[in-house]
Amino acid sequence: MGKLIVPQTYTSLLDLQQTELAIKILKDFFQTSFSAELRLRRVTAPLFVLQGMGINDDLNGVERAVSFPVKDLGDVKAEVVHSLAKWKRIILADYAIENGYGVYTDMNAIRSDEELDNLHSLYVDQWDWEMVIAKEDRTIAFLQQVVKRIYSVMVRAEYAVYEYFPTIKPSLPRDIFFIHAEELLAMYPDKSPKEREYMVTKEHGAVFIMGIGGQLANGEKHDGRAPDYDDWTTIGENGLAGLNGDILVWDSVLQMPLELSSMGIRVDKDALIKQLAITHTEERLQFYYHKRLVEGSLPLSIGGGIGQSRLCMFMLRKAHVGEIQASIWPDSMRKECKELGIFLL
Repeated sequence: MGKLIVPQTYTSLLDLQQTELAIKILKDFFQTSFSAELRLRRVTAPLFVLQGMGINDDLNGVERAVSFPVKDLGDVKAEVVHSLAKWKRIILADYAIENGYGVYTDMNAIRSDEELDNLHSLYVDQWDWEMVIAKEDRTIAFLQQVVKRIYSVMVRAEYAVYEYFPTIKPSLPRDIFFIHAEELLAMYPDKSPKEREYMVTKEHGAVFIMGIGGQLANGEKHDGRAPDYDDWTTIGENGLAGLNGDILVWDSVLQMPLELSSMGIRVDKDALIKQLAITHTEERLQFYYHKRLVEGSLPLSIGGGIGQSRLCMFMLRKAHVGEIQASIWPDSMRKECKELGIFLL
């Protein structure tokens, strides 16, 4: 069972009714501003996909998808999505989205293997997005440009919350700090990946850590990534591997880094084959998604996910994601939260 992170002192700045209103205001503002900034049109997303097509997100490769038989299809199994990382790229092709434009959607998932705590829930909601890019855009410089645009929307959203609820003071720095996981390892060689994230995010307030998924100089990964969507092996202009990363911000309530987004330039044919070989998962080349990518019927793209509940949790200065979303929590956690003045929905 997950462990509750207890804030040093905590008083919610909004009551339950104000919180529900603030969630609506924040989500409406963010998705409208975000879609305009990156030129993304909204599309309808599936809650589940058929097993065996290679479309579901494999996350770190160990999480079990919630599955069920479909009676009218001869009991073929469907899986509740973990995320829409690969599905979106198919949509870009099928909808004939032009270069420089993309799609976004409300992604709802069930992750039954999560260890439940302040940040992790059985229910995951995020804005999944994907944008068509040109071959020459597959660079660190382009990745960072997109990250800056997304971060600018976060800064504007935080100020919008302040205008409605003046007790919530803006805290995000004006600019986001970029660092590669390899550089971070060199700075703190005796620290774990989570400890390194703590150090750099506390110092800078908002950080984009690049190159997540590949092996670092110490033989370990900063964090896991599936081999068939983010490109974590291509060498960038900085001479380091990886065209992807995570946006982290410093959470003043919990006094720790909070990951708000995972994103990256997606694999092309060469990177896909290379990363499947590294992870010994070449059998995936038989799947529908992977065949389309190899044959060239899927466009080059960049994409990711932005956690809706986590963004609201940070922006509204909440101590637990359960103050933002209705989910299932252990009775002991509910009891402890109530004693601490953390009211779970």
